[in-house]
Amino acid sequence: MKIITLITDFGVEDYYVALLKGHLLTAVNNANIIDVTHQISAHDIMEGAFFLKSTYQRFPKGTIHVVGVNTYYDANSRMILFEHEGYTFIGPNNGLFSLVLSDVEVSDVYEIADQDILDLYDIISNAVQGITVGSPMNLLGKPVKEFERKLSLQPVVNNDQIRATIMHVDHFGNVIINLSKETFERIRKGRNFALYYKSQEPIVKLSRRYNDVQLGDVCAFFNSINMLEVAVHMGNAHELLSLNKNETVQIDFF
Repeated sequence: MKIITLITDFGVEDYYVALLKGHLLTAVNNANIIDVTHQISAHDIMEGAFFLKSTYQRFPKGTIHVVGVNTYYDANSRMILFEHEGYTFIGPNNGLFSLVLSDVEVSDVYEIADQDILDLYDIISNAVQGITVGSPMNLLGKPVKEFERKLSLQPVVNNDQIRATIMHVDHFGNVIINLSKETFERIRKGRNFALYYKSQEPIVKLSRRYNDVQLGDVCAFFNSINMLEVAVHMGNAHELLSLNKNETVQIDFF
């Protein structure tokens, strides 16, 4: 049974997801389709990249990861297909994949269809069907002339400070910041720190989980994907602390 994951900005109020699933189930018998999310903000490749990066390695090798975010980003947009780290990826050549997989070689990437001939659902399902029956990549598409690359937003660091950005607000109102535990500890060097956000009192210690603090208190910790998270125990940090996507937090070390 082939595992196929879906990350799209199609939403859940229209029929687009059902169309895609219908095409996939028709093309591949007994496909195991996993909905990662269909609620990526419209055309937001940064958010789509965050969800893909957070999840793709948690699936078994051989999984097909389908991404449909900002699919028609210009008149010449094309869908691509490639293998990397034992997984297969299908999605638009709009730079999203480069935000997750920085070491993909252009020679490994194939354009799988001309979107003037087939619609999006046909393109994806035909490619998935070909992969499932073992067709080689060069029979499913033609080599791309260019693999679109984008630069991800990185924290600004110096010896005594990190300025990082809120990159996601989850369903519970927890805010996730584009700072990995590895980068934090590398700059920290065992020192004390103060995490400043808005006009609130700074956070000066890391927790291990939400309930390390009292109900309604603020905490910060490195979550299951090793990214810095600011939360309110049994509360909504986004609303209570007025923390929003793309805002900056500052960490001073002393």
